[in-house]
This record gives sequence, structure tokens and C-alpha cells, in this order.
Amino acid sequence: MTEVKEYQDVYLASFARREKEFAAGPSWVREIRRAALQRFAELGFPTTHDEEWKHTSVERIASVPFEPAQAGPAGAIIDALKGLPLCGLDCSRLVFLNGHYQRELSSLTGLPKEVRAGSLAEALANGSPALEQHLARYADFQNHAFVALNTAFLNDGVFLEIPRGSIVQKPIVLLFISAASGPPTVSHPRTLVIAGRESQATLIEGYIGLDVAPPFRAADAELEPAATSDAYLTNAVTEIVAGEGAVLEYAKFQQEGRAAFHVATVQVRQERSSNVSTYSFALGGALVREELGTLLAGEGAEAALHGLYMTTDRQHVDNHTTMDHAMPHCSSRELYKGILDGQSTGVFNGRVIVRKDAQKTDSKQGNKNLLLSEDAVINTKPQLEIFADDVKCTHGATIGQVDPEAIFYLRSRGMARDQARGLLTFAFANEVIERVKYKPMRDRLKAALRARLGAGPGKEDA
Repeated sequence: MTEVKEYQDVYLASFARREKEFAAGPSWVREIRRAALQRFAELGFPTTHDEEWKHTSVERIASVPFEPAQAGPAGAIIDALKGLPLCGLDCSRLVFLNGHYQRELSSLTGLPKEVRAGSLAEALANGSPALEQHLARYADFQNHAFVALNTAFLNDGVFLEIPRGSIVQKPIVLLFISAASGPPTVSHPRTLVIAGRESQATLIEGYIGLDVAPPFRAADAELEPAATSDAYLTNAVTEIVAGEGAVLEYAKFQQEGRAAFHVATVQVRQERSSNVSTYSFALGGALVREELGTLLAGEGAEAALHGLYMTTDRQHVDNHTTMDHAMPHCSSRELYKGILDGQSTGVFNGRVIVRKDAQKTDSKQGNKNLLLSEDAVINTKPQLEIFADDVKCTHGATIGQVDPEAIFYLRSRGMARDQARGLLTFAFANEVIERVKYKPMRDRLKAALRARLGAGPGKEDA
């Protein structure tokens, strides 16, 4: 494989061109940007020689001279917006086009007055003690090139601060839309969520490509991402802080364009007795890498991780998760499921760390994969690193195919082969979808899954 570190000069030059623009921000942000850029220059892009990237080559990303994405007129996408997933939900929403905040497409109606929600760029311009305390403090750019790159170009994104005791009744949708045209472009959206002590909220973060038509489109096997005008890169970082006793549900939905690259890091920090449930649904993109890390930094914290990834044609989706038990009496549950078809490839690496002082830890991790094609490949590696002696920890992984006897049974009842296979595959995936608490989101996911699998209409939840 060709070494890719040489391609980083494109980003160093891009940073130099935008340095005057970045100089307008607070001094502490400028210092973070420069430190991150320096670290990116030292690290370079990862290669398959790196253990954490051994199954995912980013040469197709590194070798493309991406230009910074421009916002463009919001009015041009209003009609398309109506048909996109996550739109039309009865929720507050913040909308971004190519990484830039779109006020006219956003709506904060229904949010409690004390909740602060809006553009990160505006929050940086106006100043906030919470920003300086939390921004770029959890997603580590010292050892992660893409996080360093995002931090160096940190500009716009979401700033959401939920104060102590505030209960947000309806979900908040954070919608990032990419409209690719012309030369390949890159955006670096940044999200910071601060959930105060004993607050409660539901967040839905979506990354959607405008070449995606409802219900959902799969990747196109004939497209060569690096050579098409539809290629773009989304390099996203989300940091979430859950204060003592906070209850947070976070769902990430990714349906990027057919030729898109999506690299994302989500880092969660949980304080004492907090409860955070995360969901990851990865359906789009040509090459996708998602990293989700959770630090249980307070005693009695509870975390649940759920994931569903579906690939077809030549898609590649790589999921890396880290559950870090740093304090005693914490519990975590993790279930990721993959459905792979065509010549697609998938990666799951789930790491559970139990530190020396994290006694009475209770952790369970599972990864289950369904291969619908003989050419589909999955690399799965669940792992435990335990440094305490009074714990309950289990992990496991499975790889299988649709049961031919079950298909025979359904066909004997008059069902076509493809419909029978679709129904059984839907049942496999539905275990993850059923755990989503927000019913409208759950219903949309089910409808989309049925349409994609050809499982036919289903009965709505009661």
C-alpha cells in the first residue's frame, strides 16, 4: 500500500490560507487549533500498518485534494429537505449545510428557555465559560489524526448546553446535510453537548447526503469515490458531557452519499450516577469509520451502546468502540449488529477497559453479524482489558448466514424467497431498532429497513 503521510500537505496549506479567518476567534481556541495542526503534521494519516487501522485503508481519502466545503444557498435544498430522513419530526432542529449553520432551516420552538442551543461559531464569537472548559477536552487529538484535523479546522457546528435540572421533553435533531457538486470537498463539523446535573434530553444527530432518496439508497458499486464529482469527506467530532445524575439518549444516523467518505469520533464523559444510551445506525457512504468512546468517570454511572450497520456492493464500514470503566459500581451494555451483502466489508473492534479502581464493574458486550453474500467480509474483535479483580464481564461475537430451514418454512407458507430472506433479516436487525425509545424515530427506521430489505409492510408499534 502506498504511504499516505505525504498527502497531509494539502491540509497544511489550506490551514495557512484560512489563518486570518481563524485569528478572529478567542486566543484559547487559536492555541488549540495550532496545537492540533502541529499534531496532525506529526502524525500524518494512519496506514494499515497501525494496529487500530489494519483493516481500513484511508489512502482513497488522503490522496484526494479536498477543498473546504461552502455553504451555498439554503433555499436550493428546501424541497429536498422535506424528503430526507429525520425531517418532519415534531422536534427542535439545528440544520447545517456542508458544515455551515442554516438559521432559516432550523427551529428551536419548544425548547425550554434555559437551554442554550445553536451554532458553535456564534457561541465562540459571543464567548462562554463552558466552551473553554469543555471544548476539545475529551476527544483526544494527540493520538488520532482525524480528530487533530477536525480540531485544527474547528469552526462551526453545534453548541448545546442543558442546565442543571432541565428536562427537554422532545428530542433535539442535529442535522448535517452534504450537497456535493463540483470538486471534492471536506467539512469538519464539531458538536459539543453539555448535559448538566440531573438534566434529561434526547438527541438525534444525522448525517445525510442529498443524493440519498427516501426511503434509503444503497452505495453504488460502480462508483469510484476518488474520481467522481459526488465525492466528499465528512470528518466529524462530537463531545458529550453527562453531569451527575443526568439521563441522556443519543442516536446517530448516518446515510451519507453513495461516493462519500465519513470519518467520525464520538466521545462521551459520564459523571456519577449518570445514564447514557447511545445508538449508531450506519447505512450509507462508500468508506465509513466511526469511533465511539465512553468514559465512566463517576461512580454508579450506567452506559448502553447499540449499533446497526448495513453494507452492500463495495461499501466499507469500520466501527471502533471503547468502554472505559474508570470508577467502581458502574455498568455497561453493548450490542452491535451488522448485515453485509455484495462485496462489502465490515469491521467491529469493541474494547472494554476495567481500570484498577473500578471494582464491582458489570459489563457485557456482543457483536453479531449476518452475511447475505459469499463475497461479504467481516473482521470482528471484541476485547476485554481487566485490571480489577471483583468484576462481572462477558463478551462475544458471532458470524452467520440466514437459516435455510427458516427460509424453506416461510416459502412453504407461500412467501417468495427474497421476501422470506428480507423478513428474517429484518427480524435480526429489529432487536437493535426496538431499543430506540423515541417512537417516531423507531417507526421510520423500521419502515426504511423493510423497504431496503424487501420485507414488506409491517404492523406499527402499539
